[in-house]
Amino acid sequence: MKKYLLATIPMILGVLCLFIKGIIGDEILADGTIVEKNFFLIPLSYLFFFSGILTFLFMALFSKIKNMNVAK
Repeated sequence: MKKYLLATIPMILGVLCLFIKGIIGDEILADGTIVEKNFFLIPLSYLFFFSGILTFLFMALFSKIKNMNVAK
């Protein structure tokens, strides 16, 4: 199970990015425009989630293939 730590770290970072974005929030100016100070955290969190899911899938697939080859 220690090998799946590599896949869970990006997912945790993705959650952390969204959490920080939610805490900091946005600012609405007097003329009605929205100033999003940390908008970059949203696509960054998607990138972390996607990379974590891909890493998990590849590790599970390679583990399954390795177990099938050992059984033969």
